[in-house]
Amino acid sequence: ATFKGWVEIMSDATDAKDVDIQPEYETNVYILLYFVFFIIFGSFFTLNLFIGVVIDNFNQQKRMLRGDGTIDMFMTEDQKKYYNAMKKMRSKKPTKALPRPRFALGRFLFDLTTNQKFDIFIMICIFLNMVCMCLEHHNQSHTYDLVLDYINTLFVIIFAIECIMKLIALNFKYFTMAWNVFDFIIVIASVLGQALGEIMAQFVVNPTLLRVVRVARIGRILRLVKGAKGIRTLLFALAVSMPALFNIGLLLFLVMFIYSIFGMSFFAYVRKSAGITDLFNFETFPNSMIVLFPMCTTAGWSGVFQALTNDRPPDCNPTLNTPSHKGDCGDTAIATPFLVSYVIITSLIV
Repeated sequence: ATFKGWVEIMSDATDAKDVDIQPEYETNVYILLYFVFFIIFGSFFTLNLFIGVVIDNFNQQKRMLRGDGTIDMFMTEDQKKYYNAMKKMRSKKPTKALPRPRFALGRFLFDLTTNQKFDIFIMICIFLNMVCMCLEHHNQSHTYDLVLDYINTLFVIIFAIECIMKLIALNFKYFTMAWNVFDFIIVIASVLGQALGEIMAQFVVNPTLLRVVRVARIGRILRLVKGAKGIRTLLFALAVSMPALFNIGLLLFLVMFIYSIFGMSFFAYVRKSAGITDLFNFETFPNSMIVLFPMCTTAGWSGVFQALTNDRPPDCNPTLNTPSHKGDCGDTAIATPFLVSYVIITSLIV
């Protein structure tokens, strides 16, 4: 149900003939339907039911805390839409139009930089710059490297000229717009990166530092976000969701903290096998957190489960002298609800 290893199990099932009979390759292909239906109804459908119930209860609690339910009872659908629109408009402020400069050069640059065609040209340049960055490859010739370097320098000059034109046209108003500040930072980083790259190429410098400076050019691609309305909407939604994501992260940390302490109490001396190693174990609190963190995505939980359920010889030694009364053995009765409940809870949170 957690999609862990189901392909391997399905493959083994298609080769199975009968009890104590030698398997044969794909002798029972119709058993594939069983696994397909189980994944659809046992995993996708059931998991969505769990999530749906949680979301529905969350929305009910949210309405009760805000008191919106009592208001909605006496509103028609149109009144609800109007009420919600007014709530959204309450936090909005009208944007002021940018003043047009009085001197001739400023007016010309203002009309040019605020023209939609100019924005399209800059977006095309950013896209072409991105394509040129993708053309770099291993063992490229000196001539090829030189051509790409010249093209990259050309794009840096174009973006720097754009920034200067907007500064002349808008004066200090340029820095009142968030996107302009973002563009300014990207341009400054690009110019510094280009200059430092040229300086480092002339002197003996650590190659790793040179690669870091070149990677800074990737920041120019972020300017495409300005022209992509859909991406801007997604980023805005992500920014608005950050407080809620922090609460979810805190809840996840609390769950991991509790289960880490529990795991240290019962499985600190389990023999290292399967998913339990020198790093992934419950001997210390940091190691316990390292074990539990990847299991939030159901990754590797079956290996940990196998190690924690080794509760009899020859998989373990119950007479081994350890602080645990079970030697280095696990405990199936405790490990099963421990891991199953953790995987279910973290899956719902994540």
